[in-house]
Amino acid sequence: MKFIGLQKQIRQNNFKSILLLLSFPAIILGGTYLVFFIGYQPNMELVNRSFIEVIPFVFVGVGVWFLIAYFSHSAIIKRTTKSNPLSRKENLKIYNMTENLCMSVGMTMPKLYIINSPGLNAFASGLDKKTFSVTLTTGIIERLNDEELEGVIAHELTHIRNKDVRLLIISIIFVGIFGFLIQVMFRSMLFGGRRRDSKMDPKIMIIAIAVAALGYLLTMLFRFALSRKREYLADAGAVELTKNSHALASALRKISGNSDVEVKSEDVKQMFIENGGRKKGFLSSVKNLFATHPPIEKRIEILERRL
Repeated sequence: MKFIGLQKQIRQNNFKSILLLLSFPAIILGGTYLVFFIGYQPNMELVNRSFIEVIPFVFVGVGVWFLIAYFSHSAIIKRTTKSNPLSRKENLKIYNMTENLCMSVGMTMPKLYIINSPGLNAFASGLDKKTFSVTLTTGIIERLNDEELEGVIAHELTHIRNKDVRLLIISIIFVGIFGFLIQVMFRSMLFGGRRRDSKMDPKIMIIAIAVAALGYLLTMLFRFALSRKREYLADAGAVELTKNSHALASALRKISGNSDVEVKSEDVKQMFIENGGRKKGFLSSVKNLFATHPPIEKRIEILERRL
């Protein structure tokens, strides 16, 4: 496969990521409409009227969910990862390395955190300048050389520069919203079906559950695809920032197979620079659809084409 160049890769990945993100609200509204369609057909007037009436409640619910996520996501991540602030005094090298990279592109330096873990990993998070942060494990700091660490930090800074972290958190929120809406709609249909005047029968309920499950599955697939696209973009941006593709490739090679960090939240693991990559073996192509990261070997291969 021919190397397409950093800028072209960035443009392509940005375009695809925007399309993926736009799919989330479309699925939320489409799933809501489909539930009404299944429940009230063939009375299309009732279907359309009910859908229009519920739209404001959907948007209010989404807004409330976003506000909760906005004010609590940083605290949740810190509590889940058990990370602690990393100051200049505690690690002058990491602090200065991050500060110099930020100064080279004129970006505000994010907060630094550290996780006490032998696993080799790192991630960026946050929704704005006040909450942007880069978190590194003790393992990755101890086992990578300076050039490799610079490549990893540049990768995470690229996630922040390109608003990848914001995009990823929003996608996680959308998936959570859709899952919540599924439960609400299912319970409404379930309890509504018990009323004597209800026209819903068990077959329609089963169909509605299947449609809701399909909608949730689609949002999960879109979310994972979005995550994979952003990793390629961050790799490209790190090379552009450091002018050293070999360093990041070498870092990823050391990280491969040594990236496990004990974190309970799968959503947080998705933000790491490496989260297991893709599976091999039987039905691997199906399993790969649910991978949060592209194969680390593929990422190394693309980076080494720059050597």
